Order: sequence, then C-alpha cells, then structure tokens
Amino acid sequence: MSELQRSFAKAKLAGLPFQPPLPQTTAHGFDGEEGEEDVDEDPRDDLKPLPDRRSTDDDSSSSASSASSASSTGTIKPSPSKHLFARPKGAANGKRPLDPLPWNDFFAQELYLDSQRVDHDITHHVYFTPPQAKGPLFVTHHGAGSSGLSFALFASAIRKALPDAGVLSVDARGHGETVVRKEGEPAANDLLDLRLESLSQDLLDVLALIQKKLEWPELPGLVLIGHSLGGAVVTDVAASGQLGTAVLGYGVLDVVEGSAIDALQSMQSYLSGRPKAFPSLASGIEWHIRSRTIRNPTSARISVPSLLREVHFSQSSATEDPFWTWRTDLAATEPFWEHWFVGLSKKFLGAKGGKLLLLAGTDRLDKELMIGQMQGKYQLQVFPEAGHFIHEDQAEKTAMVVADFYRRNDRSALVLPPKIGNDRPVPGIADDVKMKAFLSSFTLPAALPRNIPTVPCPKRCRADTSPILASLVLTLIVQQDYQ
Repeated sequence: MSELQRSFAKAKLAGLPFQPPLPQTTAHGFDGEEGEEDVDEDPRDDLKPLPDRRSTDDDSSSSASSASSASSTGTIKPSPSKHLFARPKGAANGKRPLDPLPWNDFFAQELYLDSQRVDHDITHHVYFTPPQAKGPLFVTHHGAGSSGLSFALFASAIRKALPDAGVLSVDARGHGETVVRKEGEPAANDLLDLRLESLSQDLLDVLALIQKKLEWPELPGLVLIGHSLGGAVVTDVAASGQLGTAVLGYGVLDVVEGSAIDALQSMQSYLSGRPKAFPSLASGIEWHIRSRTIRNPTSARISVPSLLREVHFSQSSATEDPFWTWRTDLAATEPFWEHWFVGLSKKFLGAKGGKLLLLAGTDRLDKELMIGQMQGKYQLQVFPEAGHFIHEDQAEKTAMVVADFYRRNDRSALVLPPKIGNDRPVPGIADDVKMKAFLSSFTLPAALPRNIPTVPCPKRCRADTSPILASLVLTLIVQQDYQ
C-alpha cells in the first residue's frame, strides 16, 4: 500500500465512531479452533445492532471500498425483538395448513329449497350468488360422490372474469346437505332414487324455485356446467328442451360416454382401496391431496369437508373421539352407473345451444365425439396437467374457458335490424312492372332524379334482381324518413 493510500485510509477511519474489537472466539468458532471455553459471553451480543456507517466518498480506492463494505454489513444484523427468522403461523414443521375454508368466501348465499314429489319430499341445498343487471347465470352440477362446493374456486374465478354473472351450485340428492324424506320415515340419503331422470328433474325444480323466490319474470341466460355425472345431468336437461331459449350453452367436464362406461369396470376396486373413515377433517383433506385425487390444496380445503360426516361412538365405551366417514355411499349407487352415461354422446351433439367439452386428455374421446369434433359441432379444450376434477385442479383456467364460451354464445349482444311496419309494405315486382311506376308512389328527395328509365325484368333474372330492387326500395324509404 502506498503512502497516499495509507494517509487516505487513516483520514477516513478517523472520522468513524469508536467500536471495540470483536471477540477472537467468533473467528475461532468458525475455524473450529479453541476459544469458546475461555470467554463467557452473552449469546445475544451478536444480535445487538451496530452503529450506522455510510461511505460518503464514491471515488475511494479498492481498500477503502472493502473497509466500507465490511462495516455496512454490520448494520443489517437483526434485532432480537423483530423475529425475522420466526416460522409463519400455521406452517409448523414445514407442512401446509389443512384447515377447512368457509363457503361464504366464495358464494353470497346458502339456500334450502323445499320440493314435493308424489312419494317423497326433497330439501334442495344450493350455494348461490345472484347475477347483477342482465348478467348470465352459471348453473353447476357436481359428479358422483362430490358436492356443490367443488365449484367454489370456479365460482370465484368466473365472477372475476364476468363481474355481473351469477353462480348456482347445487347439491344433488344423496350428496352434500340435500335431504330426501319419505312419508313416515326419517330423513336419509341411503337407497335413493339416483336415476338420470330424477336428477334432471331435481335441477329443473331448483331453477323453478329460484325463479319463484327471486320473483324473476323469466330466467336469465343460462350456461349449464356439469362434471362427470353432472355432465350427464346438464346434457339431459339441455336435450329435453324444457328450459327453452334460456339455455345459451352447456359444458361437460371430463366425461365421455365410451371411456366412462369402460371406467365403471374398475370403480369397485377403486372404492375398496380408499379409506373407509378418517380421524379428522384435516386427515381427510390430506388424503385427497396426497393421493392426487384433488391436486389443488385450496380447493381440497373447501370441498372435502362437505364430502364427510361426523360419527360418534355413542354405544361404545372404548373411546369418545368422533371419526369422519363418507357422506355418500358410492358403492350403493352401482345399479345406476351405466344408465347415467348410455347415449350421452348422442344427446350432447344433438341438443340445442353452444357445446363445450373440457377433458384431461384427448384419449378420452370416443368415436362419435371424434367425428363431431372434426365437423366443428362443439368446442374442445384439453387440460393435460389436470386430473379428473378439472374444475378444482385448474379452476382459473376452467373459468377463463367458460367465460369465453359464454361470450361467443351470448345472444344479448346480437343486434337485429328493425322490422318494416305494416303501413308501408313492399309489394312484389311482377315481370311487366316497371321501376318508374313502382317508385312513383314515393316522394323522393329533390336531389334524386325522378325520371327513372323503365327496366323490364325477364323471368330468367327475376330471382337475381328482386333482392336488389327490394334493397333499393328500402334505401329510398330510409332516405325519405331522414329528410
């Protein structure tokens, strides 16, 4: 180091406040040498903040810059009271939180709607966010063994994409909190009538009850969305035509007739392999995430609690701790499985309205849907990164696709030309009628010539010239009204 550098460093260090030297044991401790036994120091001393040291000369030499940098690092030592390295709450041992999330974070209302049938009564349980102004209503129907809360994240995402839209998510009979009561029997979800016709009528009843409750003169534009079994239900409702022109379109999530019927053969083995019960809700949520049944942990925290019910050992003295078992006995619904999906592809392609099919893989398409896709009869979207529960695994992407699907099928944006009044009918033009005689009944603006040459129309050109003449007449009428 030259004399000039030494004098410059001394001048810089002379202006700094005095700091006692650091204990030598700190350095020895890093090298693994002795020294910790000789000095008895307070371990909190290393956490005490050091005085602030800022360099005021940007043109200092490399030695002075190194010294300034070394002193600056001392100013960011944390204080013991700040707890900068404390673990966040709810994330002990590095695990993600598994607490259930409430439904009212995603829906505005929870409704119980009573409906009567010939031999039983039903209390339909739905989650509902009403549409605003002239917004559409997205009606969602879950699959077998699931619940209306499986569409919670989808409902939140669709409201972000379409702020005026409403969402109606239903619990099917035997699922969620929808209860069926028969005369003289307590409410139960066992041995239910789960035929496709009954489920479709339930959905129609819910829409009628909602319309009556909110005093709507007519239903808003409807977009029906169904997952798995729900896809068969919404397709059957759309194909029945009972909702008329209110249905703008319908979407089916990860269900195809051919692959669904093939998958039924292994359904019992899947059901026998899953747990019969869980010691807590958190363990049930964890199983769904760990088994990748639901790949979105947030959605699992919302929907899984509605799939389980609490059971107590009331007649056992061995334990008082409750456990959680499945709310819906899927194995008992086996007699209805094949009936749900037979003829699904034909009804999906034949029903009126826009058609949307979302799949987790193109291998799920059967022959009839492949032909329909080639003919452009429906919109196909594939999410290969999702599992069977597309609307839960990829809620935001599903909502974006459905929102675009609605915009393409929204008839409220379609502007039709005004009808012509009966006071000015446009007569037909025969072969021997001349244009001058026909136009003489109109008072033309002064700017237009009145002497129009006569042009007879032969028979061979009548079909080609009649639209042209009619367009000319309409133009003249509009010009006359404008003047």
